[in-house]
Amino acid sequence: MPPLVLTMGEPAGIGGELAFAAWSRRAAGVPCFALLDDPERLGALARSLGLKLPIRPIEHAADAEAVWASALPVLPIPLAARVVPGKPDPANAGAIIRAIERAVALVTAGEASALVTNPIQKQVLIEAGFRHPGHTEFLADLAGPGAVPVMMLTCPGLRVVPITIHQSLQSAIADLSIDKITTVARITAAALTRDFGIARPTLAVSGLNPHAGEGGAFGREEIDVIAPAIQRLCAEGIEVEGPLPADTMFHVRARQTYDAALCMYHDQALIPIKTIDFERGVNVTLGLPFVRTSPDHGTALNLAGTGKASPESLIAALVTADQMARTRAAAR
Repeated sequence: MPPLVLTMGEPAGIGGELAFAAWSRRAAGVPCFALLDDPERLGALARSLGLKLPIRPIEHAADAEAVWASALPVLPIPLAARVVPGKPDPANAGAIIRAIERAVALVTAGEASALVTNPIQKQVLIEAGFRHPGHTEFLADLAGPGAVPVMMLTCPGLRVVPITIHQSLQSAIADLSIDKITTVARITAAALTRDFGIARPTLAVSGLNPHAGEGGAFGREEIDVIAPAIQRLCAEGIEVEGPLPADTMFHVRARQTYDAALCMYHDQALIPIKTIDFERGVNVTLGLPFVRTSPDHGTALNLAGTGKASPESLIAALVTADQMARTRAAAR
């Protein structure tokens, strides 16, 4: 397998020090990755943290394997401005974007097996002219026509997929439709087979309203939208259960009955997974022609440069990406 590629994310955030921590655990099974970043800024960061960490610039992603045991392999992406931890600079937006673009080019060309992205500070990129609403939408645009990104959050024992994501609750409810639910469910079921090796996955679909609408007493979305979507999916041969009351879907026994839970809005999906395993959650983007994961947290500007940020979610993202890439390759 080719190595993974890891983007720099926001250089004023915690991405660099998390990459250091991940590389330092290589003997514990962290898969080989090439970091797209500025070697000079990484060297300065390592020195500021008191780390004697060897950093080796490489020319090709394939070179990462040869240096992995002795040094952190870095595909150089020069930054325009000096990095001050905790203080993002729009002058560096171009390098952040180039790191993402090059990483996508590498996985698309087969020179990297999967893409792992460190968190970005969207407002900084927007100030510099970035025209995409977020990281995932940019990746979908780079992936080309036919990419329909779907967010999955995963940790040991639970996978959740929100049908609607970053929008107000009012607009999320208005946005629900039979077609939207069935599209997300199809992509999820296909990914569970292709990338997670589950031959016949079972999806649990939540209701929207308390008690899944209580037969229409608390709302008709379950009757008019969610149940018809489930019927359509079942007719296509996809194993689907629901609509289920969201408040009883996530206890231990319930989680053992399905492979992924599809939830109607953002917090309905993210609250249970962050409660179960806050530090090791992984954000997986389904519906792309390549494997992409990221840690389930932001840039943590308040922790940048302190060495105190937990690397567990990034390490889990690297391990998950490697496992997904291997499963996808074996199925070809």
